[in-house]
Amino acid sequence: MNTAECPECGGAISFQSAPIRGEIISCPDCGAELEVVNENPLELDLAPQEEEDWGE
Repeated sequence: MNTAECPECGGAISFQSAPIRGEIISCPDCGAELEVVNENPLELDLAPQEEEDWGE
């Protein structure tokens, strides 16, 4: 099982299967949306926020 640390709260996040770069997950402790930015070593970062396009 793969584990990583949440960059927001420091909580441990466990993955049942191998995480894939670009995958978005939620921290079970703080609820932050996180993106897998590296697979080996496993590294997470806050997911980019989608910006409003205001109908453009």
